[in-house]
Amino acid sequence: MFDIFSKVDDSPNIAKVYFGSSVEDRDELIDIKNPYSKKVVSRYPKCDENDAKKALEVAQEASKVAKKTPLHKRVAWLEDVASKLRENSDEFAKIIVDEVAKPLSFAKIEVLRCAETIELTAKELINLNGETIPTDATQSGRDSIAYYKRVPVGVVTAITPFNFPLNLVAHKIAPALGAGNAVVLKPTPEAPMTAYLLAKLFIESEYAVPNALSVVYGDAEVGAELVKNQIPRVISFTGSAMVGKIIMQNAGIKKVALELGGNAATFIDESADIKDAAKKCAFGSFYNSGQVCISLQRIYIHENIYDEFATALADEAKELKIGSPYEEDTFMGPLINEDAKLRAARWVASAIDEGAKALYGGKEVDGIFPPTVMTDVTDDMKIICEEVFAPIVSLVKVSSYEEAIKKINNSPYGLQYSIFTNSLKNTKSFIDDADAGGVVINDIPTVRFDIQPYGGVKQSGIGKEGPKFALEEFTEIKSVVIF
Repeated sequence: MFDIFSKVDDSPNIAKVYFGSSVEDRDELIDIKNPYSKKVVSRYPKCDENDAKKALEVAQEASKVAKKTPLHKRVAWLEDVASKLRENSDEFAKIIVDEVAKPLSFAKIEVLRCAETIELTAKELINLNGETIPTDATQSGRDSIAYYKRVPVGVVTAITPFNFPLNLVAHKIAPALGAGNAVVLKPTPEAPMTAYLLAKLFIESEYAVPNALSVVYGDAEVGAELVKNQIPRVISFTGSAMVGKIIMQNAGIKKVALELGGNAATFIDESADIKDAAKKCAFGSFYNSGQVCISLQRIYIHENIYDEFATALADEAKELKIGSPYEEDTFMGPLINEDAKLRAARWVASAIDEGAKALYGGKEVDGIFPPTVMTDVTDDMKIICEEVFAPIVSLVKVSSYEEAIKKINNSPYGLQYSIFTNSLKNTKSFIDDADAGGVVINDIPTVRFDIQPYGGVKQSGIGKEGPKFALEEFTEIKSVVIF
């Protein structure tokens, strides 16, 4: 059993700073309260820009060893971490519930996905290779032995969000470390213990590359140093488009991988199975309290089935259990904090003032902002133009596929879109027409498999996640010619 879970008292867990494999405490600690119970569940040390600099300097030295570490050892390292994560899956799920109030059943799924992400990365490492190049293919060329290989970039800065505080850490640090880099991780301030415990598995593994992973905590001050400093070669960030823009402005000449906001949409055409679509859309709109980059926020419905679908969706929303995230059958708990709840309420109030209606939800229930279905929404309303990151979905009536795809694409974001249809013509058209990084047919745009390439276009980001594709982000091509 992982030692951090062997506490005998009920005191909060305390995360620690890792400068490589060396752990440090701090006198000043910041409390993390469970969003549902308001109880202090963990504490983390306050860090500053000097801590960020120190961590990067440690990583710079460690990268010299990491890049020479044999592949079989790096694969064994990832496999060892995944195995221990599975052994302690219930404990990790409990920490996720404690810090971000993700319902227990979904927290358990996140732990499973995290282990799978790490295992997939270990498998993909075997295929991280180059190819030979025929340099005599042109008249001006010469006969030689030429090839390219992929090499580690050196140091990676990884900055992660609260909504998937375990799996999204793994999506960055597993490929980065597996590729032979050193990493400085700055996890979300909302879930420091979750990230710390995963980092601890990596650092304490018998196969660990010494000092290859550091962990520091904080917000703007620490993040700014990790971005501006010249040591890291790659900045990998998941979060808001606003912060993503700041990173782009300050990173300098580095590789930048950004998974930013979304305003996910779907179209329900006349041929769709309304009951099936409504059930899936309720999940996609309200899963994790809507705090998902690909949470379904906009639903465009053919006018001939609009009323029927709206009623079906509201009925599905009514069946979802909201309440304590510690109960196995709870579907949805609270938003991450009071500010998020107040912001959601303002979004709804603003839309109602502009003429929209709350068909279901819209008002706080026992301290939780509920699943909310908005109708009579128009294109110029803020609730449909921006990312709400809350359990709110807006329904818009359209007269055709052509109108729907035009409205779907009329967004600064382009992460994932979907369509519900039994029309082969519409299916083929949608795949080509949807201006997004990913499209889904006959399911919600909230669908994401960790093995697939994942990332958006426009303001939704740059680069791709998914083990195979992240390995490309965290390596560079070195060309070799031998005469």
